[in-house]
Amino acid sequence: MCNPTNPKPDPMKLRTELEIAPYEWQIDHSTKIFSVGSCFADNVAARLAGGGFRVEANPFGVMFNPASVADTIERIASGKPFTESDFCSDGGRHFCYSLHGSFSSSSLPDSLARANRALGDGHNSLMVADLVIITLGTAWIYEREGRVVANCHKQPAAQFTRRKMSVEEIVGRFCALIDGVLKGKRILFTVSPIRHLKDGLAENSLSKATLRVAIDELCRRYPDRCHYFPAYELLVDDLRDYRFYAEDMLHPSKQAVDYVWRKFAAATMDSHTLEGVEAAERYGRMVAHRIVDPTSPATAQFLENRYREREKLLLRWPGISLPSDE
Repeated sequence: MCNPTNPKPDPMKLRTELEIAPYEWQIDHSTKIFSVGSCFADNVAARLAGGGFRVEANPFGVMFNPASVADTIERIASGKPFTESDFCSDGGRHFCYSLHGSFSSSSLPDSLARANRALGDGHNSLMVADLVIITLGTAWIYEREGRVVANCHKQPAAQFTRRKMSVEEIVGRFCALIDGVLKGKRILFTVSPIRHLKDGLAENSLSKATLRVAIDELCRRYPDRCHYFPAYELLVDDLRDYRFYAEDMLHPSKQAVDYVWRKFAAATMDSHTLEGVEAAERYGRMVAHRIVDPTSPATAQFLENRYREREKLLLRWPGISLPSDE
């Protein structure tokens, strides 16, 4: 017999929307943020920056696995400079297994200088960060000579050993960070919704589940400091349609990224901060506006309005970070 207290399903409700309750803690424009990990770390950081937040994202480039993310945080916190011994060469370019391919160069001094500039910027940002966003993409890692690499740099596969990190291994690495260099900071974990098809569909599912269980254990051990944002579930279970993916069927579409961002903002910001985000985005569009005739009266009026808008935003949202209008 049907339970008469259960409402009939709405035939016009075509998806299950994931409702995210606002966190007990909130961020505002005085919050300093450091974001590291998979592509979502870059995506959310770009939206935060556009909304007037001070945020540093992936100084060493995108990182996918927990071990490389942990290594990156440790290296940045230590401030230990890169030296020539950190780089390898394939005969045409110099590269470092701890860094993204964008740091590779035919000039070793150039690669070394850019790596150390990124290290310095990242160190300064991490040390003062109030919130650290960590996005994990895959539990599968590649090791070379007993050490995890963040990027294989298209070197022969025979040089690497592939294995999956265990839940216990991931938890252990991050407990050491949370009790060490991240002590006193709030941490928001996410799992990247991007599928790693090179691992295989079944292995990708196992990998994401491993990451999710590890994060849940960290949040259980540190309930006041560690939190989870369901970016993965928003795309896979809420949107749940290939039309929300880019042409490669792996990365979220712009529409999906916008949707996840709105959910993130609503969960982490109050109404005043959300208003400031919209104002900062409008101001960013004003700065990006191409001026055709610098000498026209209309241009002079536009620049005056832009200056007044900037002063108003700085007064109403102390700490807001706005693009240069020069």
